[in-house]
Amino acid sequence: MPLNLPGISKKYQSVTFLQQILQNCKRMLRFHIFMSRYEKPNRSPVWHNRSAVFLIGCLPLLLLAVLTAAPASAAPVQPEVTVLFTHDLHSHFLPQLQENGGQSGGYARLKTALDRERQKHPDALTLDGGDFSIGSLIQTLYTSQAAELRTMGAMGYDAVTIGNHEFDHEGTGFAAMLRAAVRSGDPTPALLTANYRPANANPDKLDIQRAMAAYGVQEYLLLERGGVTFGLFGLMGRDSHDCAPASGFELEDPVDAARRCVDALNDAGAEFIICLSHSGTDANEKRSEDEQLARQVEGIDLIVSGHTHTTLEQPILAGDTYIVSAGPYCQNLGSITLRLSEDHAELLDYHLVPIDGTLPQDAAISHMIDGWKDRVEGSYLSQYDLTYDQVLTSSPFTLPLPPSGVQSGNALGELVADAFLWATRELEANSPGGTTVTVTADGVLRAPLPAGEITASMAFDVLSMGVGHDGNSGFPLVGVYLTGKELKAVAEVDASVTPLMPAAQLYLSGLTYRFNVHRVPFNRVIETKLTLAAMDPASNQLPGALEDDKLYRVVTGMYSAQMLGSVKSKSLGLLSLEPKQADGSPVTDFNDCILYDSFGSEIKEWYALAAYLQSFGAHGLPQRYAAPDGRKAVSASWNPVQLVRNPNWLTLAASAALALAVTAAVLLARRLVRRKQNRRYGGSARRPWQ
Repeated sequence: MPLNLPGISKKYQSVTFLQQILQNCKRMLRFHIFMSRYEKPNRSPVWHNRSAVFLIGCLPLLLLAVLTAAPASAAPVQPEVTVLFTHDLHSHFLPQLQENGGQSGGYARLKTALDRERQKHPDALTLDGGDFSIGSLIQTLYTSQAAELRTMGAMGYDAVTIGNHEFDHEGTGFAAMLRAAVRSGDPTPALLTANYRPANANPDKLDIQRAMAAYGVQEYLLLERGGVTFGLFGLMGRDSHDCAPASGFELEDPVDAARRCVDALNDAGAEFIICLSHSGTDANEKRSEDEQLARQVEGIDLIVSGHTHTTLEQPILAGDTYIVSAGPYCQNLGSITLRLSEDHAELLDYHLVPIDGTLPQDAAISHMIDGWKDRVEGSYLSQYDLTYDQVLTSSPFTLPLPPSGVQSGNALGELVADAFLWATRELEANSPGGTTVTVTADGVLRAPLPAGEITASMAFDVLSMGVGHDGNSGFPLVGVYLTGKELKAVAEVDASVTPLMPAAQLYLSGLTYRFNVHRVPFNRVIETKLTLAAMDPASNQLPGALEDDKLYRVVTGMYSAQMLGSVKSKSLGLLSLEPKQADGSPVTDFNDCILYDSFGSEIKEWYALAAYLQSFGAHGLPQRYAAPDGRKAVSASWNPVQLVRNPNWLTLAASAALALAVTAAVLLARRLVRRKQNRRYGGSARRPWQ
């Protein structure tokens, strides 16, 4: 059995070999004693000296043999591994102000945290679970400079996987980013994806494949660190793939791909296997993709889980697999340390390091980020006559993000919807006029607006998703037409779909509505009404109720517009919206509906907000945005009148079903009473006195 002694050949660490040395030394000692008995008086003392020297030289070996031969079954040294991890960084190069006034995130502070953890664990791996892009103005350098991967390389990341937002610039933008990273010559992390590849029908498939090959994108890799051979592979999740409709990539079943990678890595000698997964976890285990993956695929020791923006204060243990998440937006650096044995890994330490104002900023990374900011101002912001940190206005109060899963108004969402409506009046060239309603969704609001000065970069952070038809970062505004009946269905989406999909919660300008959360789904809206803001300023129209067959203009961001067409499937066919042109014909390409300014440039969502904020100037944000203004009234009343007011066929059907159920219950109760009476009076329903 080997003793695992560093610096000594395994041949000389076997207990059998050392036992042979011990036996030989014993024989030499006996021979020396025997010869001493018959020693002649004239024997030279040299012989004694040589014999003594030999025996003394054997003492260390004798000692080693005694110490090691006895515990022949001693356990080998168990190695420890440490993994540092992030996910869903979303281009958060710089710290962001929080609602409480503090700061969170920033790569210069993240680098300081990484260095401190590496001092404690010099052999630690540094990994990321995807969505490293899209979330700040520096993302505008994604295709031309690959700022994200190059900065992660400078911070010492070993490997990352891809997420759905790496495809906001479509598959061709992803390929351009990879080529930019290669051209730079800067160190970059290994990029792993085992189950996501260009679709056969993608006309740019060959170009994308060449870019991936040039960067060295792999399904998996072996990495030796601290005497341990790690096997790493990357996965895209099902929901993540659904969130990247413009990627032009196809998804292999994550479970099948994981099994293939685990088998290959085991055959190659991997001792510890890590999956970088952009799939995520959920409180409902049936929807928790990474938990399902861990239970269906044996041999994964650790999953770094991204996509759902989860913060796990303790790892999830699914079978023998640890699942970890540190939260989004560079809020924390995660660290997990495990002790390895032949059949399992024992958790020794798990902690999250907050990336906040208590950490100093690394000078080299700060300098690198300053360079990215300069490039952004020259290549992107100059066309808007803005600079990165330019103050647009100020706010005496914080506008928080909507609380997930809570149906209510939200001042930030209402501000954004108002900004869209303002942009159609003030920025759009050749506006068709008429009644206009604007919409934004919870899922596209990415950052709050804290109290204090509001800068151009902060406005961008709120609406940082996507890319336009022009190839530049930021979703453009689009204008379509819906009937009054369909606009009521939009309000119903907010009322009935939001409990199932919190990101679908809507905020509107130009329309007020009321709904009750206890009403029958898809008939929760009680009332809708146009407001004065929706009316064409050039007309004398007054606000009022929606007319079912009349067309109304609806302006929203590109992503939300694309989601309008999916309402029918999301509502199981109970709601239907068909975006139309002004003449009533169906929209076949939303690029035909983009709003442009007088210079022929797309009006981006973020710039509509920035320009609206700038219009308030030194006066600051009006007090009306300090809280929701009631344009969306959410009721939880059990008042029967409110529950059945203005019923549609769903409510009528539910009411009929309830009435039938109550009637059946009454009849059943009467039948049970009669049976009890029959038993009491000997099987006859007649009373003794009858």
